[in-house]
Amino acid sequence: MSDRDVLWGDELLWDHLILDREGEPVGMVDDLELIDPGDGGGPVLTAILCGPTALGARIGGRIGVWWTAIGRRLRASEDPYPPRIPLALVERIDVKAVHLAVFREAVPTSAFRNWVLEKIICRIPGNDR
Repeated sequence: MSDRDVLWGDELLWDHLILDREGEPVGMVDDLELIDPGDGGGPVLTAILCGPTALGARIGGRIGVWWTAIGRRLRASEDPYPPRIPLALVERIDVKAVHLAVFREAVPTSAFRNWVLEKIICRIPGNDR
């Protein structure tokens, strides 16, 4: 485990499913935003980052650069880079998922997910099954 790994209880927080207040998936925990409070204490978790632009940095190397470049090209122009979910929107975290206190429309990942659904998934023959 590296120094950037964040544990929640005994569980590693990375790769947890993110669910909105209705239990609908809105993404995965791909990276975390930590700040140094400057008081000599440990880093403080401030936000969850998700999407290919966050995951690419975590992967690293050529594959990570490639993954981030694809994420940049596929994202809608109004999407934040990378999508950031402030910790204030998190209701609870358990061993299976990160549960948000808001609906999926309030999460910045929804624009990218909707774009992928409309431009890619809906055009695949037989996707309505």
